[in-house]
Amino acid sequence: APRTGVSSASYKSMRNENEEVIATANTNNMPSDEFKNEGHKKQDISAEDDEEIMRPLTSIPNNEDKMQPFDIEGDDSHGFSYANNDEEIEGDFNSNNREGIWNYVPSTWYEWCFPSNVPRSVQLFRKENLAVPCCYLVVGLLQGLSGPLINVYPLDLGATEAQQATISSLRSLPASFKLAFGFLSDNLPIGGYRRKSYMFIGWLVTSLSMFVLLMGSNLSLERHEEFDEETQQMITVTVPDEDSPSVGFFSSCVLLFGTGFWFADVMGDSIVAEKAKLEPESSRGHLQSTCYACRFFGLMVAAPFSTVFYSTYGPAVVIKIMGLLPFCMLPLVYNFWEVRDAEVKGTREQCGEIWNTVCSRAVWQPMGFVYLYNILQVGNAAWREFLRSVLNFTANQLNALLIAAYVLLYLGIMAYKYYFIKWSWRTVYVFTTLLNGVFSMLQVLLIQGITFGLSPFVFALGDDAFADFISGIQFLPTTIMMVHLCPAGSEGASYAMFTTVNNSAYTLSAAISTVMLGIWDVSKETLMSGDVSGMTKLTILTTFIQVSGVLFVKLLPRTKEDLASLHADQYSGSKVGGFIFLTITFLSILYAVVVGVLNIVKPGWAGESR
Repeated sequence: APRTGVSSASYKSMRNENEEVIATANTNNMPSDEFKNEGHKKQDISAEDDEEIMRPLTSIPNNEDKMQPFDIEGDDSHGFSYANNDEEIEGDFNSNNREGIWNYVPSTWYEWCFPSNVPRSVQLFRKENLAVPCCYLVVGLLQGLSGPLINVYPLDLGATEAQQATISSLRSLPASFKLAFGFLSDNLPIGGYRRKSYMFIGWLVTSLSMFVLLMGSNLSLERHEEFDEETQQMITVTVPDEDSPSVGFFSSCVLLFGTGFWFADVMGDSIVAEKAKLEPESSRGHLQSTCYACRFFGLMVAAPFSTVFYSTYGPAVVIKIMGLLPFCMLPLVYNFWEVRDAEVKGTREQCGEIWNTVCSRAVWQPMGFVYLYNILQVGNAAWREFLRSVLNFTANQLNALLIAAYVLLYLGIMAYKYYFIKWSWRTVYVFTTLLNGVFSMLQVLLIQGITFGLSPFVFALGDDAFADFISGIQFLPTTIMMVHLCPAGSEGASYAMFTTVNNSAYTLSAAISTVMLGIWDVSKETLMSGDVSGMTKLTILTTFIQVSGVLFVKLLPRTKEDLASLHADQYSGSKVGGFIFLTITFLSILYAVVVGVLNIVKPGWAGESR
């Protein structure tokens, strides 16, 4: 069907006029300035029509004018035309149009890197788009590298448990302001760019924070053996250098690192939210799944390397890598192609558009499910203490569980990308929730010592790791759904808002799991005395709470088409629904900020040792 406002004949005429321009573009990887200017002249489509191309789900006015928002003819930001799903896609997509090294690459590989059924701006491995998947990869690598470092290095510097919590809080505190980062990039371009400039600044700040730490202190550690009179054993003692960073200086660098890191991460999410709208129906969701596969692959690879490098070479090597990785992103970000001086909506207009979006039933109902479901994923907060105190798991075994969890989390992402993406969202959640309940109940068998001849470590490895595999499968449906809820022009703020709601539910769930420790006696002393009855009861209770999330699955649309139909529902446009949604969003942000600030200004407020 032709686009509204442009007849089929007139649009085909415009496409014919563009053939000469497209042919010119096919001789280059990146359109020249002359081509871009000429392309805009040839494609003299009104701004009103362009807005219709990117019209979000929530902008469908009624049932009579309801169309699939992405199943349309149009053009991408490079001026390359793409057609309806039933027509051949034009542009520089032909696998025979190769240059340089690509002439020696097998056709199947070339087609995988540059699929012929998607617009050029969605082909992530084009040099002008390469910054996008690399951004997600570096985010995962830095998460994997910084986690073990922040968990161990402050202790080697003599930090207390409360200071340790403070440093961890400083790294994640800037994530509470993701909504502000997105809103800033939507409304205040730098150098004419809304995403590119801010991503460049974010990675530059991230890199500089680690280089400042390297140049401003001595990060070497000395290790020697000492006899511990209490345990009557030889132990390894770590002694920092006299010029090692103070806890305050290290904390400041971590805060600066987290600010740049999360700023760049928000820009990457915003770009993907924009590009995902250009995907044809046949490949919808593959853009996000590829990007998140890069992210979790980086996390999976970096975490064990960080642990090994720290143990073998000390913190200096890990921090050098953490400084170099974001620095390597700068040339890619500079080469990233983004529309310059694009129309920017006014603050009032953008706020009004976001308000209309959250009032839509297509937003508050599925996001309500996400929030409720994530809150109910209450874990057994005493589980790790049980593994350490009762089963006598060593630090290496606990790290092995973590690494296995990262590996299976990545495999879960890949399983959804290549298999479960064809399932309805409801089916995915019902299947994975019930399967998660089965694995959670296996913990009861481990507590009772029933492992079917397997060692406790192997049994726990399968139990814990497969739970993360299930989490990986569940992760992508919600992110794909959130992208389709973003209004055009406000992707930064709206996507950050949706992810904030998603993440804040997990934070609240963790707080609930801590409170539940008081229901039965699961203290370290009780567990070591052999009384695990409280542990068994708490595990059964948390398992039933987790599985109860399936009771709300009808709030979740089955598919993207069901998501679109919710906008035309009689309850769509509810100001009550929008008000509740925004209230939960801002209270969640406030909660995260308050907890983070308390960890900084009043260490030990939650009961940790000072």
